Amino acid sequence: MTPSEAPSSRRDRLPRTYVIWLSGVLASMLGDTVLYFALGWTASAHGGSVAALVLTAINLPRALLLLIGGAVGDRFGARKIMLMGDSTMIAVTVLLAVVAFRWGTATWLLIGAGLLIGAVDAFYLPASGSMPRRLVGAGKLPRALALRQTGGQVVALAGGSLGGLVVAAVDLPGAALFDAATFGIVLWVMTTVRPTQELPASATRKGALRDVADGLRVAWRSPVLRAALLLVAAAAGALLPVITLLMPLFARRHGWASDTAGFLAAAQSLGIIGIAVLVAGRGGSKQPGRTAALGLIIGGCGTALLALAPSPLVAAGGSLIIGLGSGVFSTHIAPLVLVTTPDSHLSRLQALLTLVQSTALLAMNNVLGNLAAAAGPALPLGICAAAVTLIGLGGLCSADLRRATAQVEAPVETGAIA
Repeated sequence: MTPSEAPSSRRDRLPRTYVIWLSGVLASMLGDTVLYFALGWTASAHGGSVAALVLTAINLPRALLLLIGGAVGDRFGARKIMLMGDSTMIAVTVLLAVVAFRWGTATWLLIGAGLLIGAVDAFYLPASGSMPRRLVGAGKLPRALALRQTGGQVVALAGGSLGGLVVAAVDLPGAALFDAATFGIVLWVMTTVRPTQELPASATRKGALRDVADGLRVAWRSPVLRAALLLVAAAAGALLPVITLLMPLFARRHGWASDTAGFLAAAQSLGIIGIAVLVAGRGGSKQPGRTAALGLIIGGCGTALLALAPSPLVAAGGSLIIGLGSGVFSTHIAPLVLVTTPDSHLSRLQALLTLVQSTALLAMNNVLGNLAAAAGPALPLGICAAAVTLIGLGGLCSADLRRATAQVEAPVETGAIA
């Protein structure tokens, strides 16, 4: 390496604070994955209706409180909210372990734990989602978020198996204590890591609901944010259910075993990880809006191949292509949203991003599931393939997305309510 190359290499590295923060977050994600597996497995012993009720207990308060959580994060600071959230979750998981060990895993305990977890998530997730922008300069955001996605995919792959081992060995109380330990790790990390980007806090002091309305106003008035959020909502409804919902149904319809279905899911994860590693190493496209739309078109082609697959090998190819498209889309749309968001509204826009994705996914899971039950999984897969491809083409036709760059834009006038 020449002397001139060394400074450039150092400039290209992600900040040490971000790497430390991400390590703590991934440890916490692993603990959450283990606990969610344990909750689902324990709830399934009470029957399908209880299992569904526990999942609803987590998702419902999260969805209802997300926008409030984003406003609170912007007002008081993301780091402070994360510190409070980590402390609260340590208390919740330790209490869950003690009660479950002493009195057993009654339905009321599982539902109560789900409600508390969902409520904390509503405040924690927007703050955590805004932290990369607070720790990393705009030019390195695609690489930073791609590294986070790579770690998240690896955790997702490992978490399920680890959850099974933990539950088999120490049951729900042990899984809860494991999660508490990982929250302890990220709490320690958050006490040592401070944002390196000087971003202003929200200036408004007119109440949480007005802060929420102000965040919605900013999203609507920014052409790029408006188009990106619509693209995320449409993609969440038409692409995310393919692997999580329709692919297992498709495998069962063909008489394929569960290990084959797991192989198909792993092929998708491999595609996502491959793209995320590439972007983490080389950076993202200078035209993230256009590239994200192309990712959806790739995902649509993979979905079509999956719908027509006559064998597991062809289906795995379709799943891999879906993963590649999903990776291209997510590694470019997420940094585009972050760099386009005014610094004072980061948590609110992250909350809105999570909400539109969750709402679309919740609605389409039911629609596609009922359609698959009535007509078989191939039809909804074909519909998803067409929809995702058309959504991607629509994104390419959007002048705002085509012109969008990976540079921080001038702040949008918020027009706060008087």
